[in-house]
Amino acid sequence: MGKAGTKGVSRVDRERQIIDVAVEEFGRHGYASVSVATVARRAGISKPLIYSYFDSKDGLYLACVHHVGALLVDSVAAARSRSGSTGHAIDTLTAIFTAVEHCRYAWSVLYDPAVPSAGEMHNAVSLYRERLAAMGAAGAAQLLARAGHEDPLDHDLLNHVWQHTVTAVMRWWLGHPDQNTSEMVARCARLLVALGIG
Repeated sequence: MGKAGTKGVSRVDRERQIIDVAVEEFGRHGYASVSVATVARRAGISKPLIYSYFDSKDGLYLACVHHVGALLVDSVAAARSRSGSTGHAIDTLTAIFTAVEHCRYAWSVLYDPAVPSAGEMHNAVSLYRERLAAMGAAGAAQLLARAGHEDPLDHDLLNHVWQHTVTAVMRWWLGHPDQNTSEMVARCARLLVALGIG
């Protein structure tokens, strides 16, 4: 990613450029391992400028969480036209791949295990995770209900399997940067068909 710089760049654009750099840094290395100095250096700006915009490292991370969280929630919500059908899984994955194609570390930011277990950051991360989980659970419940399965533990298990599957797919994609969105959609569609759920 190129440097953001400061000359002739509006505040809104500069904030977005900083967030783009920070998302990659936090997603690649984890919240605990990233410093404001590193983000500033990557963005080609000064540490004081980041502090003037985001107040602190926590403030910068929160901005990243809200950016990627809203992006993912909105994308998954828009992919619910076939909710409860076998096509819903690939629709959801397609929406996620498309949303984060240019910021593949978005999922890692939202599911970073190093985020503190309490406080504002924890609450923000939990909010977006819960929204995504709720949409996944609703789709899983409809799919099982159509198949005549009403056991709530079945529903809970399928939702957990789905959440961890998406995380595994996203991590695999980070390890294979040569794969574009279309290739990932086709690959996942093949696997879902092979598993009898595509």
